[in-house]
Amino acid sequence: MFGVWGDPQAARTSYFGLYAQQHRGQESAGIAVSGSRGIDGMVGMGLVVEVFDEASLRDLQAQQPRGAIGHNRYSTAGGSLACNAQPLIERYVGGQIAVAHNGNLINADGMRDRFSRMGHLFHTTSDTEVIIHLLASPSQQDHADPLAATLRRLQGAFSLVFLFEDRIEAARDPWGWRPLVLGELPGGYPVVASETVAFDVIGAKLIREVEPGEIVTLSDAGVSSRRFAEPASRPAYCVFEHVYFANPSSVVFGQNVQIAREHMGERLAREAPVEADYVSPMPDSGRSAANGYARASGIPYRETIVPNRYVGRTFIKPTPEQRRAAVRLKLNVIGEMVRGKCLIIVDDSIVRGTTTREKMQQLRAAGAKEIHLRISCPPIRHPCYFGVDFATRDQLIAHERSVEQIRDYLGVDSLHYLTLEGLLACMHR
Repeated sequence: MFGVWGDPQAARTSYFGLYAQQHRGQESAGIAVSGSRGIDGMVGMGLVVEVFDEASLRDLQAQQPRGAIGHNRYSTAGGSLACNAQPLIERYVGGQIAVAHNGNLINADGMRDRFSRMGHLFHTTSDTEVIIHLLASPSQQDHADPLAATLRRLQGAFSLVFLFEDRIEAARDPWGWRPLVLGELPGGYPVVASETVAFDVIGAKLIREVEPGEIVTLSDAGVSSRRFAEPASRPAYCVFEHVYFANPSSVVFGQNVQIAREHMGERLAREAPVEADYVSPMPDSGRSAANGYARASGIPYRETIVPNRYVGRTFIKPTPEQRRAAVRLKLNVIGEMVRGKCLIIVDDSIVRGTTTREKMQQLRAAGAKEIHLRISCPPIRHPCYFGVDFATRDQLIAHERSVEQIRDYLGVDSLHYLTLEGLLACMHR
């Protein structure tokens, strides 16, 4: 997600902010602006560069936007459909609104059912649209602060950016599940984003995180803040941001992602040593941990699997068939480096296991003598209902399977996961 207020180039700035965060979602992209035509925008299926071209950006800029928000979608609720592309733009009694959402609402289905029985019409299948219906309802509009009252009704994980005609409101759930940061462009224009890497690209400086339970307002008057809820006594920062999801250059929950991943690899080398010729990453997300493993073990680091830079992230493809096709296109084994060698392959995680198994088979076919798989997070045994796409147990290879059973399925000589204690020891918070 991304938002900027006051910048004369708000639509173009949003484009670059989304481009910098393309890793967070590849199914659809969109930008909404508040300008001469009220709130207007453009969304489409595909990558940022596929949805927007110079002509579309010129059209958005021609509206003389006061502010803009943007979104890259990775579907965890509602499916990979064009109707679910964000930001969602609607008109209600309070005026126009656009909203972008990162996370998952666990009470959305119940609220959708109640609104549907009341005659509300829904245009999407995503949980995000429920927020707009809730905000527009008389029970919320009667409050002195309708947005704060609405957010208090939501359960689950949410980092949200709302665009109104005269302001942007950015909010984060009381547990802090998903990241959301506040920054400032040269000229004093305030910006918000899911990750600090967006600020690096557009030349903004990081001010701070949006706090759990906080609403931050960006407007012509500057930046202001209020609370809709007190932060939870025990935060719930999603460690999968550091394990896989976030860009290595980002600072997430106060800690640099690259450094955290290297620490995970170092810890993994101490917990699960093995003799080998090379330490090799599963690109790209295993690279940081593999560097840490090689440094701690003293075993040479060699990249024996080469990524195709023109294929997106395989984990966040919406269907198993797309994930398998993407991994075949994306990762190519260098046979001359693998043949006859004992390899330590480092990856960040194993979720479903099908693509990992396929790649291990390719290493065997290329002549690898031994394959020792090392994973820089613990086994993922349980579903996530808060914004990561493994919501059912039958999707998880580690659910009700032992490490030895997983090793046998993957066809590797040894398999070790970083322990939970080891993972938490690498995190500052």
